[in-house]
Amino acid sequence: MTDYRSSGKTTLTPEVLLTIARMAALEVKGVRRMAPIKGGVNSLFGRGNDGIRIVVEDGNAFVDLYLILESDVNIRDVSRTVQQTVGRAISEMTGMEVGHVNIHIEDIDYQTEA
Repeated sequence: MTDYRSSGKTTLTPEVLLTIARMAALEVKGVRRMAPIKGGVNSLFGRGNDGIRIVVEDGNAFVDLYLILESDVNIRDVSRTVQQTVGRAISEMTGMEVGHVNIHIEDIDYQTEA
């Protein structure tokens, strides 16, 4: 059997990185949802939404996640797990290096039962 090799290239749209980061963050136990990002230069240029900002420089992804967590979770543990999960997902799915994954806890969702 002969191996076929193409000299083409693969490109990723920014939405691919946003989707990978969003899905990876939301799968972590303790994350309720993404917090909306209001204003800023990134929102004007469509480089971040739904609680995520990603900047790619020299093949490295720099990620900021804005999260709303469930109540009664350890914020430090959930944040570290999100950092590891998102970093691993981006790296494994795209082959890109991840410079950092910053976590911004915007709120805690206390569900009140009526």
